[in-house]
Amino acid sequence: MADDLGVGDLGCYGNTSVSTPNIDRLASEGVMLTQHLAAASVCSPSRAAFLTGRYPVRSGMASPNNMYRDVMWLGGSGGLPSNETTFAKMLQHRGYRTGLIGKWHLGMSCASRGDHCAHPLNHGFDFFYGMPLGLLGDCSAGAWPEVHHRLRIQLWVTSAVLATLPFLLLVPRLAGWFPVPWMLMATSGFLAALFFLSWFSSYGFVRRWNCIIMRDHDVIQQPADEARAAGLMLSEALAFIDRHKRSPFLLFLSFLHVHTPLPTRGNFVGRSKFGAYGDNVEELDWMVGKVLAALDRERLTNQTLVYFTSDNGGRLEAEDGGVRAGGWNGVYRGGSGMGGWEGGVRVPGIFRWPTVLEAGRVIEEPTSLMDLLPTLSHVGGGILPQDRVIDGQNLMPLLEGHVQHSDHEFLFHYCGIFLHSIRWHQRDCNTVWKAHYVTPNVSPEGSDSCHGDSVCACSGDVTHHDPPLLFDISRDPAESRPLNPDNEALFEAVLGKMSVAMRKHRATITPAPRQLSVFNALWKPWLQPCCGAAFPLCGCTGEDA
Repeated sequence: MADDLGVGDLGCYGNTSVSTPNIDRLASEGVMLTQHLAAASVCSPSRAAFLTGRYPVRSGMASPNNMYRDVMWLGGSGGLPSNETTFAKMLQHRGYRTGLIGKWHLGMSCASRGDHCAHPLNHGFDFFYGMPLGLLGDCSAGAWPEVHHRLRIQLWVTSAVLATLPFLLLVPRLAGWFPVPWMLMATSGFLAALFFLSWFSSYGFVRRWNCIIMRDHDVIQQPADEARAAGLMLSEALAFIDRHKRSPFLLFLSFLHVHTPLPTRGNFVGRSKFGAYGDNVEELDWMVGKVLAALDRERLTNQTLVYFTSDNGGRLEAEDGGVRAGGWNGVYRGGSGMGGWEGGVRVPGIFRWPTVLEAGRVIEEPTSLMDLLPTLSHVGGGILPQDRVIDGQNLMPLLEGHVQHSDHEFLFHYCGIFLHSIRWHQRDCNTVWKAHYVTPNVSPEGSDSCHGDSVCACSGDVTHHDPPLLFDISRDPAESRPLNPDNEALFEAVLGKMSVAMRKHRATITPAPRQLSVFNALWKPWLQPCCGAAFPLCGCTGEDA
């Protein structure tokens, strides 16, 4: 799984400016899905749905606010609940050796620093090596802040204003206009210092708090050396394959690429036609090639199912020094964080299994990241949980060509806890309709995304559509020509069908503790992972430095 890779970034999906021969080879030797969909357009809820086969709103991994749509702090108390069943836990029970290498981004601890309630090893993985949050722009020393950068500017300005207040109160006393009590000046200075420390203790140390590398439960680098982190992950992935090549294994290689700050090494710097982002994509492709070569070398290729995807679409707001630093989503509108627009949720989807799947097949049916859990249940002999709703579908009949249509009739596109759009796959006429009930407002007006806010809103700064915006995705994948009763005779009938489906879907949603609430999302010093000296003097270069 790549991080924030646009569906249009790969050669097999039509890109001609970036070279991706290894991923293209994977597609030519396997089955390529052209309407593969994430369950959310941002990382944490998408990854929760991917692992559990369930819409993130069911597990509480959907946010009720715009500020904390992802897990923002390793010292936060929200994360993937321990009662959720992941595909790793399911295959672990079937005797598979399971490993997660790379990005997690689904929380860490709940009540104390070491409880690790949401840690990968508590969700079915025998081995973890990686960055429990992932790469951020903040992970590069001196880079432009990524985490709440507008809020941080406002906090700096407010702190500066409060810091001048004691001196302003001193002016009347020095000028002899009127006496200002020393206690009032001291109190104002104390409150200014307290306000500054209250936010700077977290936002002032984002790199140290969030950018760390762990091996299983131990922090081994804090802060991480972002330039070498991806290489360390690749080495660990190859070592995992070598250790378990004689037994069934599940390896979830969750790449740090292609998220900002785009650390790229050696010969890949300046190699592509698309700047630093293109260089990073080409290095990602090279790493995929190394994994495929390891399978070839160990003669595991024919008996190994390989799946490649991204957690969501490319991020349109990402910039580095005023230069675009995010992915290309092809013809699709919108990008990461933009609710139900196609560019934020349509992702690459490639399956290869040489002895089972026909090489070179292309499937245009709607499929989902949530389908991996029931698919691996079928492949690995796991038993799906019977006490909860599983939204994914077993893809093997479709991948093998035994059926022509996806089992998904309706797919629901959430932005946080808010349902923004619905997709209806009308199989009798092979048409895919999509209705947007809510869309985010872009900034500045007329642009392609939310450059002014760095991420679009799910509520508040949005537009509610009544009637909904309706598109025929099968004829208008760019969502550029909204339908109406004048140009589409089935307009009312389609919306009526979707309305019924929405009511039925909402009836299946049961309340779950909100893991991304403001309280859970806030940084808590007592939960912060730490190595070396006692907190807050955390820091270590680790075994791999």
